[in-house]
Amino acid sequence: MSRVEKLRGSAASKRHNARTVAALTGNPGCTRRAVLDAAGVDKVRLAERIGFPGAFGQSRFALARGNGFEAMLKADDCALLRSTLGAYVGGYEDLGADEDDTLSARHSRTRALLRSGAEGLLDHPLLTLDVAGQTVFLEPDLIAYQNGSQLQVVEIKSFAIIDGQADGTAVSSAAVQAAVYVLALRRLLGDDRVSHEVVLVCPENFSMQPVAVVLDVRKQLSTLRRQLSRLASVSSLIESLPATLSFDLAQPVADLVSSLDALTARYAPECLSSCEMSVFCRDEAAGRTAVLGRPVREALGGIETVDEVLALASGTREPEPDQVEAAALLRAAQRLRDEAL
Repeated sequence: MSRVEKLRGSAASKRHNARTVAALTGNPGCTRRAVLDAAGVDKVRLAERIGFPGAFGQSRFALARGNGFEAMLKADDCALLRSTLGAYVGGYEDLGADEDDTLSARHSRTRALLRSGAEGLLDHPLLTLDVAGQTVFLEPDLIAYQNGSQLQVVEIKSFAIIDGQADGTAVSSAAVQAAVYVLALRRLLGDDRVSHEVVLVCPENFSMQPVAVVLDVRKQLSTLRRQLSRLASVSSLIESLPATLSFDLAQPVADLVSSLDALTARYAPECLSSCEMSVFCRDEAAGRTAVLGRPVREALGGIETVDEVLALASGTREPEPDQVEAAALLRAAQRLRDEAL
């Protein structure tokens, strides 16, 4: 049994998908998440086992709206989507139509069609990506099509674009997820065959009428490559961890928490929307500057706790050499606050 399998215990490896791969870019400095992801630990079950479950996923209303919007776009061989994309000409093939297909068979068919260079909408393709030495199958509800000499990715989302504007967080999340598909396609076909621009299709204003916008995902691709490379090195880190370290859910809660304590976390408030372990990490970080957000933590570099911040601001504690600059800013802020009161 490998060290990764021993770390995971009796549970099956948690399979990555496009959303989980995209989430890896959210907090690249967190060793705890990197190790858990590289080992394939089911973080949802782990968080529940230690008493800190998180609330994730879309509401039933949002899921129903998203499924309805996608079904409408794809009806009649994607007639409405073709119209939305504009000057698109070509065929259409649904690779998910055969429910008896194995993952390997559908991936082989996807690879053959993409390499053929034929122009056309490709529905439910199956892609692969190497994540920490494991082959991850990506099953996107997307359409890829040839546009001239390059392949482009089309991502369908149900959040609205109102007066040309959409929620920045939702767009950013969609861009990272689309970048996962672009990266998988580039590793299959080469960078020159796959465009760094993806087409995002969303409802316009308060209707279900679709509108298409183009996103440049070069920045997201760069971040993904760095983080995936880091995960590969985490596999080496796992081999150096103490032999007693384990996240087998069958063991006592105290032992699981002790194993988590051995891995350095880098909690930030944004983790609550992207990591299953965030509620535990937030509780663990109580009283530390990390809970105030990354801008505060970075501005107070080297000052780890709120008590230290207050002591330095009031002058009751002398700063360490690496805290002098932050301490001066804190004392100035305290002085301004006292004058205002």
